Amino acid sequence: MQLQQINLVAIGGGHGLGKVLNTFSSLGPNLTGVVATTDNGGSTGRLRENVDSIAWGDLRNCITHLSKSQLGSDLLNYRFQHNELDQHCLGNLIFFALEQLDVSPVGVMEVVRRLLKIDSKLYPMTEQPTDLIAHYANQPLVHGEINIDKQSQMPECLTLADSVIAPSRVTRAILNANVILLGPGSFLTSIMPALLVKDIYQALAQTSAKIIFIDNLAPEHGPCANADLTKRLNWFKQNCPDIQISGVLSGENTEPLKFDNLTHMQRALNDKTVFYRHDERKLKQALTELICALR
Repeated sequence: MQLQQINLVAIGGGHGLGKVLNTFSSLGPNLTGVVATTDNGGSTGRLRENVDSIAWGDLRNCITHLSKSQLGSDLLNYRFQHNELDQHCLGNLIFFALEQLDVSPVGVMEVVRRLLKIDSKLYPMTEQPTDLIAHYANQPLVHGEINIDKQSQMPECLTLADSVIAPSRVTRAILNANVILLGPGSFLTSIMPALLVKDIYQALAQTSAKIIFIDNLAPEHGPCANADLTKRLNWFKQNCPDIQISGVLSGENTEPLKFDNLTHMQRALNDKTVFYRHDERKLKQALTELICALR
């Protein structure tokens, strides 16, 4: 099977999803990224403090990975160093300004895609602002990704602060996909937020696509620090019982999984210079093998 024959949807946020999108950018219009928009830290968090807005940081990060223009990527990623704009990314400010001018978030992504000559599609999980909430037994609710990342234990479940809907283009992409990738990235704050949107959850439950979970290459900090791959997948099955993961790709030293109807592939995937990041060539080769095995 040639990769060009598949429609691939990748779901996540931040650097992990950006890495996957860059790895499969040769798919062009057959590649769609769905990005978490619940971040409330950094430049994005400062913009959201005073004005109701989606989180733009992960969208900016992902679109710069797809850009064929190095100057365009550098411009969007440019981070100010002084005064009131200190540590703000120019791309976040541009996207935020377009949203305030009544350009929809999907519209913003379409404008930037055309400017940067990007063939692949990139959409926010929702166009409506919302935050992530963690639920713990006998404890107050934990609001916002920043606070959730400070916790030491896995929550019982996650919800969104608002009843939001997904863009119709996102659900269509999921239902038309052959393969859907979840991760790599922060399990609770990058991978899970999109799955909490009712429309996306229902589309993932209905799709005939093979769903593959890509594990991180190093332990996470925060609530997932002591949750190995088996524990995280059990948590996923408990909280997303209607979504069937068909395959898992993890590092070569991971303990083999013992789940029925699940193909677990272990490979050496580390980048030579930054051990906790995936090498794109190795990632593409391993995922191609796993996709062929599942199909």
